[in-house]
Amino acid sequence: MKFLDSHVHMVSRTTDDYQRMAAAGTVAIIEPSFWQGQPRTSAGTFKDYFNTLLGFERFRASQFGIRHYCTIGLNPKEANNERLADEVMELLPLYICKEGVVGVGEIGFDDQSKAEEKYLRLQAQLALEADLPIQIHTPHRDKKQGTIRTMDVLEDLGVPPHKVIIDHNNEETVKAVLDRGYWAAFTIYPFTKLGNERMVEILRQYGEERIIIDSSADWGISDVLAVPKTAALMRDSGIPMEKILAVSYRNPLQAYGQSGQIAEEDWAERPGLDPTALFQGNTLLRGGMDVEAALAGNARIIV
Repeated sequence: MKFLDSHVHMVSRTTDDYQRMAAAGTVAIIEPSFWQGQPRTSAGTFKDYFNTLLGFERFRASQFGIRHYCTIGLNPKEANNERLADEVMELLPLYICKEGVVGVGEIGFDDQSKAEEKYLRLQAQLALEADLPIQIHTPHRDKKQGTIRTMDVLEDLGVPPHKVIIDHNNEETVKAVLDRGYWAAFTIYPFTKLGNERMVEILRQYGEERIIIDSSADWGISDVLAVPKTAALMRDSGIPMEKILAVSYRNPLQAYGQSGQIAEEDWAERPGLDPTALFQGNTLLRGGMDVEAALAGNARIIV
């Protein structure tokens, strides 16, 4: 099977993770802008971060035959520093139009403050003007309330629900999200948020329409193979393959394909991989690597 992990934070992962993902069948990923753990103190750090998503991370992924895309936005956790948030808002129009940017995100609520709503509205309006999908972060606390409030804000602005992917759903939010016409994405974590056993039952109950699974792997305890592992559990649980393919590949492709920046043709034929390729003069695969063996999970250094 082929997989598209539409929410994974690769700047916090190692190159070995790209190797494992490629070996498991991941052909494309989407990396949302997110809070990196340490609060940023200047707009310049956001600029460098956005450039990393558009530059080095695309290169790292390409070294293993994975196509890398991203969403650009101001994460709600950092929206409460309004002075800095205003400066970041000035940067966003310069980045959301770049090649490989498939949406504005991840944006939404964290503490559900007035400042967070202010920048949710501003960024949603920016997405409307650019005709881009919106990727929504739902809060970890009071999730149902925050999810409903998010949808109310978006509908107040006139954002079409089919252009919005609401992520970090669970059993408490999924019905409301689907009933109002949004894409419902689910973050699969090993120990927190939503495990893959629960995801199997959600798929049984609600079907595959407008449902997406992703890993949201980051610097915490998480798993870059959450999508293929969940797909395997679904298969072993008797879920039909067409439903598994929908939630792990076709649905995210359709949702983010509305950007015009991502299409199956992008990876239909994997180009020849060059282990000697450089990024700004630097090599990634030290000394060269047998890339085909790496994709099979058995990398060896070429002497």
